[in-house]
Amino acid sequence: MTGFVIRRLLSMIAVMFVISVLTFLLLEAIPNGDPALRLAGRLATADQIQEIRAKYGFDKPIYVQYAKTMKNIFTGKAYSYTQGFNVVDEIKAGLPATLSLALGAGILWLFASILVGTLAAIRAGKYTDRVLTVLAMMGVSFPPFFLGAVLIYFLGYKANIFPLGGYVKLTSNPWQWFTHMILPWFTLSVLFIGFYSRVLRSTILETQSEDYVRTAHAKGLSGGQVLRRHILRNSLIPIIALWGLDLAQVIGGGAILTESVYNLHGVGQLAADSIAKLDIIPILAVVLLTAFAVVVLAAVTDIIYAFLDPRIRLS
Repeated sequence: MTGFVIRRLLSMIAVMFVISVLTFLLLEAIPNGDPALRLAGRLATADQIQEIRAKYGFDKPIYVQYAKTMKNIFTGKAYSYTQGFNVVDEIKAGLPATLSLALGAGILWLFASILVGTLAAIRAGKYTDRVLTVLAMMGVSFPPFFLGAVLIYFLGYKANIFPLGGYVKLTSNPWQWFTHMILPWFTLSVLFIGFYSRVLRSTILETQSEDYVRTAHAKGLSGGQVLRRHILRNSLIPIIALWGLDLAQVIGGGAILTESVYNLHGVGQLAADSIAKLDIIPILAVVLLTAFAVVVLAAVTDIIYAFLDPRIRLS
């Protein structure tokens, strides 16, 4: 186990390093991405632009700029060039809303997908399966901003059942936090439930024809026991893999549309604002957060793999 943890830590550092280098170089190479020009403004002279380059170190070699930027990010001293705020402080401020959204929605879409996918596979070809298929396709087809707007209008504005948006800290008022997060959780989950349930249904139907499943039936196990002990356990492996990566993406700012519709002011909204302004430092910090979340959750899913399938060994 110690070797596994060490390998995961080393791979996490390697992945974050490669992603940080590529992102930094890409942001430096894109048109209109020169921070000196953006800081100087439209009416700046060439001397003023050069003065800004010298002041902030933009005239240094690219590897020096990269090292300085990474040092500032990891020591909490990185500031936005165009918006002026401390990037780490802004991420810390937005992280509670993003984590609340991601973890709540992640748990919801995982368990709902297992329930819907299993039920659809058990009732394959029958009326229940067809209804669940239509609902799954509708869930995949609805973009989050549209579904969120519809839910806010009918359940928030018209029926006055849920708040219209905003975020309340869990530590401030747990009940208000819960009521404010119900609609965002549902909005973000619908897309994943539709997709995951279809994948699980197909995997369960494919697994049912495996030899070890027929052997389990021949040994006298009931249909429910075979489903729980053999079919569902093996069919969940690809679902867990997808869940870990998707959850990491959401934590790293992937739920931009949902956060914007519900005015949550999370990391996704910070990323969207920074991309619109080509603000390199916040974009780079959010990308590193995503990479960190992906690597950590990939390690967690590996552990879950080993639990679900004893054939998998972490050598």
